[in-house]
Amino acid sequence: MADAKVIPFGEEPRSRRKPKRPGRGGRRTPLAPVPEPRGQERAAGAPQEAPGASLEQRIAGGLRFLRRRLTGEYEVDDFGYDQELTDQVLMSLLRPFYEKYFRVEVKGIENIPSDGGALIVANHSGTLPLDGLMLQVAVHDHHPADRHLRLLAADLVFVLPVINELARKAGHTLACAEDAQRLLERGEVVGVMPEGFKGIGKPFADRYKLQRFGRGGFVSTALRAGAPIVPCSIVGAEEIYPKIGDAKTLARLLGFPYFPLTPTFPWFGPLGLVPLPTKWTIQFGEPIPTDGYPAEAADDPMLMFNLTDQVRETIQHTLYKLLVQRRSVFF
Repeated sequence: MADAKVIPFGEEPRSRRKPKRPGRGGRRTPLAPVPEPRGQERAAGAPQEAPGASLEQRIAGGLRFLRRRLTGEYEVDDFGYDQELTDQVLMSLLRPFYEKYFRVEVKGIENIPSDGGALIVANHSGTLPLDGLMLQVAVHDHHPADRHLRLLAADLVFVLPVINELARKAGHTLACAEDAQRLLERGEVVGVMPEGFKGIGKPFADRYKLQRFGRGGFVSTALRAGAPIVPCSIVGAEEIYPKIGDAKTLARLLGFPYFPLTPTFPWFGPLGLVPLPTKWTIQFGEPIPTDGYPAEAADDPMLMFNLTDQVRETIQHTLYKLLVQRRSVFF
């Protein structure tokens, strides 16, 4: 199979260039001549077609897609992000879970800027990182400016076979300041969950209680890039795998940060891996601007502490508010 062409930041083939949006740090290449309305499911692996496309047109589009994949006539950026595969396959696979299984409700999507870099900071939970994937679908399907979320992931993701390749192609990259800053300066929407494994692996008894946000590295990155910080609160993910225990010895043997014990796993075998069908809400808060600070502000530890605490408190307060408004865990 031929290799995909790697497109460095700021470059595109002349034949596929598109006028740059005002204020955007990067360019996008249109993947199909006719855009599909947002929020509608696409057939996995089929290119975007007009809403009234015939069966023959869809089959022809699917064959063209397969030919491009087999011949390597598709593009990836310096991080390995494959927008065509993400839009037409990966999002189509995740969308049924988003729309039918977790029935995600999105609020405040307009708080994500229409162009330019932005850093979304969200809480992390659920034993397995499904919340990050649902967050990616929420931005992809609902933002009016057709924005794409580039998630920062833990190094464990990039050492797991298969998962590593899929994460890269979906636009995920290593959670380090250098990569995050490059993406923000390029004008991308970047997502980070500062709690890390402390949040996703916490006991069920500590649900919706935010863990430590690290040393505020995400604030420093946003300050250096002059990108706004958008707090994000996710309700519903805490209950999909209620963690009631941790097999620490087994976790050390496997090289995992924890090995969860839930009411269904490992007691029910593979069936125990099926998440509970909880009802989710994702709310984006008002952006916190950072472009008004001087260049040296990124090295001010007191400012970073204050901004980190402000973001954390905003997310925690919104979580409590959403929990009060929630009718039920499942409805």
